[in-house]
Amino acid sequence: MADMLPPDRKTGAGKKGGGKSGKVADFRYKRPFQRDETRKGNGRDRTQRTGKNASTAARRDQGPAPVKGPHHKNPAHRPGEAYAALDLGTNNCRLLIARPSGRDFTVIDAFSRVVKLGEDLATSGRLSDEAMDRALGALSICADKLRRRKVRLARSVATEACRRAANGPAFIERVKEKTGIVLDIITAEEEARLAVLGCHILLEQGHGPAVIFDIGGGSTELVLLEPADGEKNKVPRILDWQSVPWGVVSLTDTVGRGEDTRDARLARYAKMREIVSGAFAPFAERIAAASMSRDIRLLGTSGTVTTLASLHLELPHYDRKAVDGLIVASDSMREISTRLSGMSPAERSELPCIGHDRADLVVAGCAILESILDLWPAERLGVADRGIREGILRSLMAAERQSERALQALNAMRAGKPD
Repeated sequence: MADMLPPDRKTGAGKKGGGKSGKVADFRYKRPFQRDETRKGNGRDRTQRTGKNASTAARRDQGPAPVKGPHHKNPAHRPGEAYAALDLGTNNCRLLIARPSGRDFTVIDAFSRVVKLGEDLATSGRLSDEAMDRALGALSICADKLRRRKVRLARSVATEACRRAANGPAFIERVKEKTGIVLDIITAEEEARLAVLGCHILLEQGHGPAVIFDIGGGSTELVLLEPADGEKNKVPRILDWQSVPWGVVSLTDTVGRGEDTRDARLARYAKMREIVSGAFAPFAERIAAASMSRDIRLLGTSGTVTTLASLHLELPHYDRKAVDGLIVASDSMREISTRLSGMSPAERSELPCIGHDRADLVVAGCAILESILDLWPAERLGVADRGIREGILRSLMAAERQSERALQALNAMRAGKPD
């Protein structure tokens, strides 16, 4: 797999956040965790347990062992140690813990919960108390997993909701105090780069340019990539990118939920399309020439595309193995989007793979997807159930390999010198 993050190239309009983050990982899961903060959960948690639990009751009570950074004098990975990536988005809190497996990795634990951190942020400009409490509950579970899984290197990031909220920095401090997790509010540019690193391997084979997009809760990132050079595992070079502050939560909150009649629902959908298309216009103009090329490719990583892919396959329940890496005709995704836009929330909630949590947000995702298909009219759409977390894991492991190679080179140089 790829070793390095794609290089910074032209940065599109819409860059948000503070200065460019320079963090590679945080190694600060050292605070003893309180039992009442880490033992909570409910039936909606999606937790994958595929490895033997590495902790003991005594270790569980003592808190996590110190986690050593890549500059420790013996940086080589030791058996049983793990890497972790935590992504706190506008709608979801997701954690992935993995161990290296050759040039790739094997997931040993995972967690995902809908927390709706950015609920009402578009209208209030702040994270609500209820939303922060939901996120803290999920992060407490993540902290317990990080402690129990012998995590060696970890990185925890926060995206659009914390970038935009007036009380975002205060919330980050509260998370550190309550859970020990130190969240890095990453820029939109870094968010796009991590998404590319995490899912580019699923791009459809071809020689033309490609666009990878990530429809989030509070923003959408689009990245134009260079044409393929035949090396499947090589991270493609970024030619241009764009981030807009429209995701499934922010767009839904801005347009409102007036869905009493079919006509009202269709008018609402048209308004969403108008807003998003206007935001994408500068990027669409810049990549117009590339979009006319033959053999263009398109890959989406988000809950929107995986949900629509599940409906396309008529799955009775979500199946990651069936969806991740799927190639779907773009016309099919448009047809599903149009059908969903005219349905009531109750009708959408009864569909497999949507349910109550996504029923009020999926239409905004459909509007964003159709706008992307307008500006990048690929005949087929690749679907990825992977992204930022996988990108973080690959960057952590790449940094470790680089440290190991540098240490080996230094030792070799010292060994070659006479006493």
